[in-house]
Amino acid sequence: MKKIVLTGGGTAGHVTPNLALIPHLKDLGYEIHYIGSYQGIEKKLIENAGIPYDGISSGKLRRYFDLKNFSDPIRVIKGYCEALKLIKKYKPDIVFSKGGFVAVPVVLAAKHYKIPTIIHESDMTPGLANKICIPSAVKVCCNFPETLPYLPEDKALLTGSPIRAELLKGDRLSGLKYTGLSADKPILLVIGGSLGSVKVNSAIRSILPRLLMQFQVIHICGKGNLDESLIGTSGYVQYEYVDAPLKHLFAAADLVISRAGANSICEILALRKPNLLIPLSASASRGDQILNANSFAKQGFSSVLEEENLTDDSLFQAISDLYNNRQSYIDAMECSNQGNAVKTIIDLIESLTA
Repeated sequence: MKKIVLTGGGTAGHVTPNLALIPHLKDLGYEIHYIGSYQGIEKKLIENAGIPYDGISSGKLRRYFDLKNFSDPIRVIKGYCEALKLIKKYKPDIVFSKGGFVAVPVVLAAKHYKIPTIIHESDMTPGLANKICIPSAVKVCCNFPETLPYLPEDKALLTGSPIRAELLKGDRLSGLKYTGLSADKPILLVIGGSLGSVKVNSAIRSILPRLLMQFQVIHICGKGNLDESLIGTSGYVQYEYVDAPLKHLFAAADLVISRAGANSICEILALRKPNLLIPLSASASRGDQILNANSFAKQGFSSVLEEENLTDDSLFQAISDLYNNRQSYIDAMECSNQGNAVKTIIDLIESLTA
């Protein structure tokens, strides 16, 4: 039986692509183990998937001054020692890393035992953790054509992001039933999320009366962001968070408004949903969402409205334009070769463990 260790953590985006690979790895008979942080978001997600989980110490490597810079290297060294023991124990044929600082000790431990590692980089430019890991990898998968020049030519592979198969199995009628909306008007799905959701939520609600003249709105606004004054508004439903039924909401949606996190927009691409991206501003992030959004706009997959230009009128106009030109976005996404990342990566894993 072939063995694989998966790693990655810190955010859901460092875990969900691994979750997308797991069913296919199981079908191929792999023995799967996951190494993450002690109590990171990845622990619950992976244990819920029924995969054996081991936690290791994790420290963040920063490029700026912080008192934790003096203690975190100790955590990294401890995590490396723990990863060495686990890799020696499981003796995997291959390691697949989705990134995050917890992955660094695991990748370095795999290199110590000469075990091949595949890395996946979601964003346009590699983050610090993956920059440290890339020299130890045999292949580096990425989401965007623009990322390829930042990677070693002999290691780089444009794959897109692995998407959970269940997300592609949504049913429009189930989405309408769940939300109580009708098929009489097009549906706009707004995914504000949690990080930076306030501005998007406020902007949507500010133009809601205008929107509801043409659209129905499903608003996933993030924890603690429900507006009780809007409960019961005809044609508008809001949720803090949606888990299993999300696939049905996507199926019901005619348009999607989202931030521009790499995994989120790759899911939208796989679903072929015309979309408006409102990336986090450079002042609120390292600017990766702006780069992600601009890449998708350049490829014809998305319309983009930068946060600095977000007003009631600009948002309403962008939504109207997106709806009027929706077929052109669908056509561009249909021509993309980045929507089959799971098969591409599974084939790569198989080729390196043959």
